[in-house]
Amino acid sequence: MTETQILNYALNQFAGIDADAFELSAPYWQRKTYAKGEFYNEYKNVCKYLGFILDGVFRTYYIDDDSADEKNVFFYSKNQVVVAYKSFVTQTPCSYYTESMTESTVLYIHINHLNELYGKSHDWERFGRLVAETAFNLAMNRAEQFMFRTPEQRYLELIQNHPDIFNNVPLYHIASYLGIQAPSLSRIRKRMVGK
Repeated sequence: MTETQILNYALNQFAGIDADAFELSAPYWQRKTYAKGEFYNEYKNVCKYLGFILDGVFRTYYIDDDSADEKNVFFYSKNQVVVAYKSFVTQTPCSYYTESMTESTVLYIHINHLNELYGKSHDWERFGRLVAETAFNLAMNRAEQFMFRTPEQRYLELIQNHPDIFNNVPLYHIASYLGIQAPSLSRIRKRMVGK
């Protein structure tokens, strides 16, 4: 399957984008390869692109004002959308960084092109609504993880959503995402192997 076919299939599965609607968008998608450590979007920059990850892993993080520690908030991996959603929608500066954790390949579209597609096609309007719903659910789920789930449950959800995460991301980043220290993550992993 070509990269365009993969994107077409993923958009169809996600939002019912049919072949005609996809053809409207075909000239707008651009391919970019990110080196490990390269930023998709940086703090205080306005996010102008919505990306579809063909390969690789990204993380979204902020720097804690008190400790100067990097706090990981989200991971995005293969066949997922990567975007600083609030910044993208409002076209205001972003409050965090989104960085490639591996060499990563993305097909991306500019917000102006996406807005143009919304005006041309109900399929693309539906896509926009579904991206908004997904972003909202992702943010709510993340907040609820810390309110209602144990670190072990957060760990299991992470593995379910990003099966290859341990092959691509250092453990200290995973521990930060889970809201625990690295030794606690090691104990959780040891207990899970025993189950």
